[in-house]
Amino acid sequence: MIRFENLRKTYGHVEALKGISLHVGEGELFSYLGPNGSGKTTTIKILTGLAVPSAGDAWIHGFHIEKESLHAKRQCGLVTQNINLDNELTVAENLHLHGKLFQMKRKERAERIHELLHYIEIADRMDSPVKSLSGGMKRRVMIARALMHSPRVLFLDEPTAGLDPAIRRRIWSLVKNIQQSGTTIFLTTHYIEEAEFLADRVAFLNEGKIAALDTPQNLMEGLGIWALDRVADQEMQTSFFRDREEANRHIAAREGSFSLRRVNLEDVFIAITGKKVME
Repeated sequence: MIRFENLRKTYGHVEALKGISLHVGEGELFSYLGPNGSGKTTTIKILTGLAVPSAGDAWIHGFHIEKESLHAKRQCGLVTQNINLDNELTVAENLHLHGKLFQMKRKERAERIHELLHYIEIADRMDSPVKSLSGGMKRRVMIARALMHSPRVLFLDEPTAGLDPAIRRRIWSLVKNIQQSGTTIFLTTHYIEEAEFLADRVAFLNEGKIAALDTPQNLMEGLGIWALDRVADQEMQTSFFRDREEANRHIAAREGSFSLRRVNLEDVFIAITGKKVME
């Protein structure tokens, strides 16, 4: 559903993407992770036609993003990191406007709005100005807007940024339901547990290159099953073990305070990039 080959993007003397290649299958929920400045948003801008690659090729549902740009864009829905709804318009008016841009007829728009607002569970706020909504509701409206024209691919760029944990998990449920309807989802996020919970596969992008690509489970098991944390010299030191008994023997042979836990995807992130998530 999404394919790009040898994709490069240069800004002046800075090479943001260094010849990356990737295939995402139909109906897959794919997470694209990396530290700030690694090239995640640049990739999404290229795939959605908001930026032009310096080299390489990309296709959305078989349409080349430059040679068949209009057809490629029609396959895509985009939820940006920043909330960019029109605050002065109502929820329904925001969705109507988006439908018009995709040349949907009035009756089709009205039916789709009714369907989507029930789907995201805020049909009772249809006629409310967007400025009166909570942050979580605005995020759901942005997702509904991106789905108005029934795209084959949904790009989610930090869709739960700034939301509290309870609202984030509600968005997670919505995202999984969207995937189950057959939509391919391409997700970037700084919440690594979000990718661990949602994604079928994960790619780690670091300094413009894909550093690792696999399922979350395989990536975690590549480090170990158990992680042992110890604070020493004001730094967190983490060791990884295949079984709990081995970790306990390690604790018994050393002094200090240890914390034993399961390996998570953030451990993989740090091991691959050498950076903390928000660094």
